[in-house]
Amino acid sequence: MMVSTNLERARKYCVYQERCHFEVRSKLLEWKIYGEELEEIMADLITENFLNEERYAKAYVSGKFKINQWGRKKIAQGLKAKQISNYSIQKGMEGIDETDYDSMVGALIEKRKRKKSGHSDAQIIQYMLSRGFEYEYIQKKLKHES
Repeated sequence: MMVSTNLERARKYCVYQERCHFEVRSKLLEWKIYGEELEEIMADLITENFLNEERYAKAYVSGKFKINQWGRKKIAQGLKAKQISNYSIQKGMEGIDETDYDSMVGALIEKRKRKKSGHSDAQIIQYMLSRGFEYEYIQKKLKHES
């Protein structure tokens, strides 16, 4: 009886938004669910497709890229922090269109240049690195934009 109540609670937690194994396991521990019951609930959620690491990675990549305007490095770092497998990270990254990525880098650089005319290339590079974009890519875009 108790397992089904906790399982139902976990299902509702997963339905609200896409979740990864790490988040659900942490939430179950927070709810003081341990051991065999925790593993049973995790297995049921995976079997019933409430939890899917690859689907989570794709949703995470899409959101962080399109909404937060993060680069590949920062996105991958965020997924690794949530203990997502390299395979799922790679699958998620396939969702980033190269043309969109290129135009986002260009747009962010332009926006930064317009914001304060005193921004040096070094400051722009630092800003872009903090957003998770690759150094070589930033350099190439800065040379191309000049």
